[in-house]
Order: sequence, then structure tokens, then C-alpha cells
Amino acid sequence: MTSWQDLERKYYMFVVRRQPVTIVRGQGTRVWDENGKEYLDFTAGWAVNNLGHCHPAVVDAIRAQAATLMQTSNQFYTIPQLQLAQILVENSCTDRVFFSNSGAEANEGAVKLVRKYGRLHRNGAYEVITAMNSFHGRTLAMVAATGQPHYQANWKPLPEGFVNVEYNDLEAIKRATTDKTCAVMLEPLQGEGGVNIPTEGYLRAVRDWCDQKGLLLIFDEVQTGMGRLGTLFGYQSFNVEPDVMTLAKGLGGGVPIGAFLAKEKAAVFEPGDHGSTFGGNPVSCAVARDTFRYVIENDISGNALRVGRYLMTRLNELKAKFPFVTEVRGKGLLVAMEFNQDISRDVAYACMKRCLLLNAVKPNAIRFMPSLNITNLEVDEAVSILRTVLAKTPT
Repeated sequence: MTSWQDLERKYYMFVVRRQPVTIVRGQGTRVWDENGKEYLDFTAGWAVNNLGHCHPAVVDAIRAQAATLMQTSNQFYTIPQLQLAQILVENSCTDRVFFSNSGAEANEGAVKLVRKYGRLHRNGAYEVITAMNSFHGRTLAMVAATGQPHYQANWKPLPEGFVNVEYNDLEAIKRATTDKTCAVMLEPLQGEGGVNIPTEGYLRAVRDWCDQKGLLLIFDEVQTGMGRLGTLFGYQSFNVEPDVMTLAKGLGGGVPIGAFLAKEKAAVFEPGDHGSTFGGNPVSCAVARDTFRYVIENDISGNALRVGRYLMTRLNELKAKFPFVTEVRGKGLLVAMEFNQDISRDVAYACMKRCLLLNAVKPNAIRFMPSLNITNLEVDEAVSILRTVLAKTPT
């Protein structure tokens, strides 16, 4: 039998500390390793597989489109791309969309868009204010946008034009605003930063500040969009509309795709301003189109809201039982459990050994981001495993 993990050590760049599981098959909320061992997956491809693994809506769309047309270029019209554009715009607060390959590319495109807006409407302004503990991607520009110093240290000098301020602090945004500022970019809820939820009124106050100063507001919804928070888009959970919104992850139901969307006033691109060879690829767009339709028609975001509340209730029962659990927080099916010690990696590893896959999002916090069509029974199964692990965790 091939030792796949030995091949990784020999050939693959060491850029991630993987858990020692080689996954070969997935179905719904379950995956199986090369030895046939079954796991309950509460990572869902990093909040990508909104309908679970190999959902028929995803698989059927891939098969049909791959047998019809796989790739042309954006020199020509393709039907799945335009159908996806229509359904996204008609179900959001935006007017225009551009498709990319990933969330980082979507955020790069959004920043280019607001910089051009600043050149046209704010006398050449180009700076974008972002928040500490944010995460916007791993390209050089998005590392500069990401307000986490440990992501930035090795890559300096970073591209200029980003100002990182304290999260959840309107006054910090006000102090950072100058005549060079063209936009503020925030996640409605910080995912990679530890599932950090803004205080009541923060996003509304930022929206009002942007309106007052003539700035654009970007919401990075790469992780919070597509039903994850219990609403179709995260901004709807807070009743605050952005001028520009980025999507990826769950948009494709498992295939790579990203997008940035804008209201008409912010959609200032002209021919030649932006492009992508594979952006808006017919296969990716067909899958995203059918996944999005399924999410809407089957109230998948409503299920995320209901089951997410149940998950929070069950996790708070563990918080009451184990004193070293200090907080349970989240919205919909993006949830974190925080500890008073840096034990998250040990907890995630022990859960993996008992066939539950979780993410150690911070040294002292684990993250739950399962598929959005998960059931209460599967939550019970996960909580039972976690309870066993916490009971054996040395503190």
C-alpha cells in the first residue's frame, strides 16, 4: 500500500500541519480514510461543502456541464456564467458581479474596484481600512489587508494602502480615515480570527460613517455568505448592506470559485480593468448556480439557523460542565468554543482519533463549520465525542 503521507513529506511543500488522515471518499457529512475508517466531518472543506460531500445537486451539475462545455474564455459568452450572475444579483443587494477562482482573488478584485472608485470620486484616494484579527487571503496584498501580524512578518515590505485598526472599534476607524481613504473592508463576522461577533450596532455605525465620508464599504463574505450564518448572506444577519461584497467557499458547493459583487455606484470597472482566464468557468458556474438554487429552494440557510442554535445549546451544556471552557460563540453554523488554555490542537487531534473532524482555529479555540444541511442527531453525535474528549483533557 502506498504511504501517501510519506509522499507528502517527500514532494509537497511543508506549508500546513495536517492531521494524520488521508481522506479518500466523502458522502454527506461523512468522510472515509484509506483504511475505510469513517469520520463525522465538522469542517466541511473549510466551510466550502455547504450541502455536504458529493451532494447530487453538485455532482449532477459537474457531470452535465463537463460533458457539454468545460472552458472557453471570457472573450465569449457562456450560459452558466450569466445564469449564476443573474441569480446572485437578484437575491442580493448588489447590481453587478465578477467571477474569480478563489476568495483571495475576489478580495483582490474588490480592492482594485474601490481603488478605482477612489481615483474617480475621492481625488485619488487608495487606502483601505481593515480590522485586526481579520483574514482576507494569502496573496501579498491580502496579507497586508489581513490584520494579523504573524501572517505579515515574513513578507515585508508589504504592499502599501492598507491600514489595520482594532476590530469592533468605530472610533479607531474614524481616527484612521483620511483624505487617502477610499473604503473600509470588514468581515460581518470574523471567521479565521476566532469566530468574533461584532457588538450590536457596530456594523451599522461603520455603514453610517462610510456614508458620511463618501467611502465604500466592503463586506468580505467568503466565509459568512451562502447561508452559513443562517441568512443567505451574512450582511442580512446584521441588516447592514455593503457597497461591495466578496464570496467564495460555499458558493461552489465544493468546486473552486470566487466572486465580487457591487452596487451600481461602485461598479466602476471598464473593459481592460480586470480579467481572469478561469474566472467564471462554465463548470464552476454551473455547479454554483445549481448549488445556490438548491440552497434557496430548500431553505438551507434556515436549517443552518435552527441547527446552529441547537449546536450552541449543546455546546453551552459542555461549557457548564467543564470549567476550562470559557465561551461558546457564533451565528448559524459558524461556531467556536474557547478554552482558558492553549489546548485546541490537542482537543482537535483527540476528536479526530474518535472520528470527529474539527478545526483548531486558534491556540485556545476550536471551530465548528459543518455542512448546512446537518441534523440535530449529527450534532448530538459530535457533542458526545467532544464531551468524551474534554473529560479526558488534562487541564
